[in-house]
Amino acid sequence: MNGFTPTRNLALELVRVTEAAALAAGRFMGRGDKNAADKAAVDAMRLVLNSIEINGVIIIGEGVKDEAPMLYNGERVGSGDTGLELDIAVDPIDGTRPLAYGRSNSIATVAIAPRGSMFDPGPFVYMNKIAVGPEAKGKVHIEASICENLKAIASAKGKSIEDLTTIILDRPRHDDMVSEIRKCGARIRLIPDGDVAAALMTAWPDSGIDVLFGIGGTPEGVLAACALRAMGGEIQGKLYARDNNELRRGREMGYDFEKVLTMDDMVASEDVFFAATGITDGELLKGVKYFGNGASTDSLVVRGLTGTVRQINATHRWDKLNSLSAIKY
Repeated sequence: MNGFTPTRNLALELVRVTEAAALAAGRFMGRGDKNAADKAAVDAMRLVLNSIEINGVIIIGEGVKDEAPMLYNGERVGSGDTGLELDIAVDPIDGTRPLAYGRSNSIATVAIAPRGSMFDPGPFVYMNKIAVGPEAKGKVHIEASICENLKAIASAKGKSIEDLTTIILDRPRHDDMVSEIRKCGARIRLIPDGDVAAALMTAWPDSGIDVLFGIGGTPEGVLAACALRAMGGEIQGKLYARDNNELRRGREMGYDFEKVLTMDDMVASEDVFFAATGITDGELLKGVKYFGNGASTDSLVVRGLTGTVRQINATHRWDKLNSLSAIKY
């Protein structure tokens, strides 16, 4: 584990990061301004990350430095150079469009792991994925056909294929996958965005989701892997090139687009921490609820080393928060 020995449960500190992002971004639900929502979430997330006694580097972020105030790849966060040395993955808003247009399943997410243990996708932002919960772990393979995987999942869960619910991003690139799922007889939940939440739903008993298929974000795949390690599920992926130029460039940089990326490839340590807070209501988490002098949040926090999964419902008071924080909620 790269010599990393946790001295505290960082998941309980990370949840402050996602709560802050959700509280700041939740004000923008339905207002049609993705950029303003994203900036609010990033500003809040950065402020709280920098208050934690860690020496962190953003491995999964929002691009290069000149795109600040985004949390950019390579940015250092934490209270100083003396803290724990960590890789950090962030998605301040997984589901910016659902948030901007008042739809479901928008969440704020962050994950940390020992330095050098997270997969760095570089500029290659798309990945073909399959994710399942604990019962189907070890039973699926991304290079198997859709029907073969559905049969394996149905057998593992003691269901018929017709009782399985798949989840997939609603994109033209998935038309063939959707057709194959329909031929196999499984149910389909098409979503506009938010495939971190979608992957986690496969390991969340009350969500009703059995498997995630399809091409989504590589950063989101790494974040989901961090959570699913602790939740007992599984995700596999393969980098996806959007065109021949991207494929050539990736190969020149040493990336293998044929390699099946397992959870161990995406995050090579069990000592991983993950937190997510709901921004809008969804199957995974409730969204932020505002009232006269504060708000409530619903969060999921997991610790890979112990396999502990916590759901945290919190009430926040504006008079207290605003007297202490540079972010005005």
